[in-house]
Amino acid sequence: MTRKMLLSLCAAAAALLTPLAAQSQLAKEKPPASTTEPVFKYQAYVGWGYTSTNQINQSNNGLQGVTLSVTRNWGRFFGLTVQGGHYAWTITRANPTNPTMDYYLAGPEIHAPLYGPTSLFVHGLLGAAHTGGVSIQPDESFAGGAGIGMDYKLNPRFSVRLQGDDIGSSFTVQPYEAGDSPHRRFNAHATIGVVYNF
Repeated sequence: MTRKMLLSLCAAAAALLTPLAAQSQLAKEKPPASTTEPVFKYQAYVGWGYTSTNQINQSNNGLQGVTLSVTRNWGRFFGLTVQGGHYAWTITRANPTNPTMDYYLAGPEIHAPLYGPTSLFVHGLLGAAHTGGVSIQPDESFAGGAGIGMDYKLNPRFSVRLQGDDIGSSFTVQPYEAGDSPHRRFNAHATIGVVYNF
């Protein structure tokens, strides 16, 4: 009788302690990781750069100038960019004229983190290009192209950007040539500058 009683007590104790042992072996759920970094909807960029001038006859060198852009972000990967540029300073004195070029472009952008503080973006841009200081008439042309760039984040607000575009336009070869120009030219365009997130 005593032996049966002892076995019954041991079985009851084991049954009572099993849930406690099982609970102590379960890993507790980790709370979701909370980020303290703010989320910004806009980016403003200012950069110094270079553009070739392939639509200008006897143009041996490109131009230096400034590029400005503002991007409105929707979510983590998509945005809309408006970009403008003014290029008026020759690289060398080899150009026989003093041309200027202006870009007015806008289009969608896709961006994504690459590694650590580095992120990558691509965009497609459409708009207009203006050539001044030379006898090209009309001096405005439809323009468009694609670009790629990389941002290196310094802190949540500021980044350094390296960007390149290939912008096509269609200017006439002879001044006051009638009709649409079949003379398409693509200008390489590269800038480096600073991004401000707000």
